[in-house]
Amino acid sequence: MRVQEIKMLFAYNAWATNRVFESLAQLPEDLYRKDLKASHGGIHGALVHLVGAEKLWLSRWLGKPESILLKPEEVPALAALKEVWEDMAGRTARFVAKLDDQKASSQFEYTTTEGKKHTSTYWQTLQHLVNHSTYHRGQIAALMRQIGAEPVGTDLIAFYRHAAQPAPKR
Repeated sequence: MRVQEIKMLFAYNAWATNRVFESLAQLPEDLYRKDLKASHGGIHGALVHLVGAEKLWLSRWLGKPESILLKPEEVPALAALKEVWEDMAGRTARFVAKLDDQKASSQFEYTTTEGKKHTSTYWQTLQHLVNHSTYHRGQIAALMRQIGAEPVGTDLIAFYRHAAQPAPKR
């Protein structure tokens, strides 16, 4: 995978997750926090998992690995989670901006949250992160429908169409 493709995927990932945060800000707190008996509880749990996984992978890529995922009780409100996301997304964007094809194709070692050691190429884990986040954004969309809310579109083609639009004139 070429670096230019990785950069485009990460631009998409940030765009899509930002759209989710914007749409969730419209929900009443009780529905946002409601336990819907899903794999991560409800919308809050799924979003914390998405952000926490991205934070964990970034720490691995930067060579300062964290050993545990972010927990819902550490960021009890959407606004607090958004602050974590914005900080982490900025640091991720800077990391991705510095990538070159050689670095993307190189390998690194890391330890999973279960304590297992692995070696992977950067591009594989970068691609995995975007795929993982897309999966959980889909779960959030389904959970929103369960509570009667309309989820926002985050399809990749919608991002490509958005990115192809000319910038507004000032």
